[in-house]
Amino acid sequence: MSTIQIFLHEEQPIDPHAVRELYTSVEWWPERTEEQIAQVLASDVAVGAWDGERLVGFARVVSDHIFHAYIEDVMIHPTYQRRGIGQLLVSRLLEALPNVKTITLFCQEKLLPFYEIQGFRAFPSQVVMHRIPTD
Repeated sequence: MSTIQIFLHEEQPIDPHAVRELYTSVEWWPERTEEQIAQVLASDVAVGAWDGERLVGFARVVSDHIFHAYIEDVMIHPTYQRRGIGQLLVSRLLEALPNVKTITLFCQEKLLPFYEIQGFRAFPSQVVMHRIPTD
């Protein structure tokens, strides 16, 4: 296996086109555009995993940087999954948020063990709710 390098967006800029390709590879969010992804990258903490020049993993945070942070879009290209890259990305995000009291995420039940290794715990008494426009 080649050496995977992990960098925050501020250390090594993450190309919105490469992120769009990752979304496609994991079959997520086909409606998100490169322009929207560029805006998101400019607004908060993001981290990438590179194999040479190729972006093979990505994750980001939405945060007030004091009280709360929310980890979003942890994704690894399918040919690179199950190599520990996701753990490296989440660890790097957590390092970038040392003073945030509560860090939250939501995931599929099958991913609970993956996030528990990083210190996350499920709260079955809570319910995730979304408000999505009904156009």
